[in-house]
Amino acid sequence: MIHFQGWVYRAHNPYWSFDPLSGDGAKRHGGRFNPKGVQALYTSLTEIAALAEYHQGFPHRPQPTTLCTYEVDCSDITDLTNPKERGKLGIDLDHLSSPWEMLAGVGRIPPSWALSQRIIEDGVAGIIVPSFAKNAPENGKNLVFWVWGSVVPHKVVVIDDFHRLPKNEDSWRK
Repeated sequence: MIHFQGWVYRAHNPYWSFDPLSGDGAKRHGGRFNPKGVQALYTSLTEIAALAEYHQGFPHRPQPTTLCTYEVDCSDITDLTNPKERGKLGIDLDHLSSPWEMLAGVGRIPPSWALSQRIIEDGVAGIIVPSFAKNAPENGKNLVFWVWGSVVPHKVVVIDDFHRLPKNEDSWRK
């Protein structure tokens, strides 16, 4: 495991920008590295990768986006972009890139979910993984958190020095 310190990025539907640290959407719908019921915060190591992840369903028809930057000081991160680390854990890229939505849709457990469950149980707070968005940059990477909060050792805080993000969903009501 490594200690990650730096910035990460996340593109949001503007409607949900009042809660940029929420993993509730991932918990409600599931994601590549979390089944339904497991909270996760999906971020990217670059702005371009974050936008690619957000627009992956419509790469040629970008939709309105709120891009947030997060300050991270987090221990217990596993870098699955490192072949040696994947080998040590018995993971290959096929586990990470499996068609998780299709598998889950037919009642099968995607390999990425089984992997996530196993390493969460081992005390891993998050993983660095390649971006599998079709329009992602060649070396696009994501950092997916399962454990995060406002303090070290799992600090992930949104940078909003000028308080530009809305504080609640009332700003979107008509």
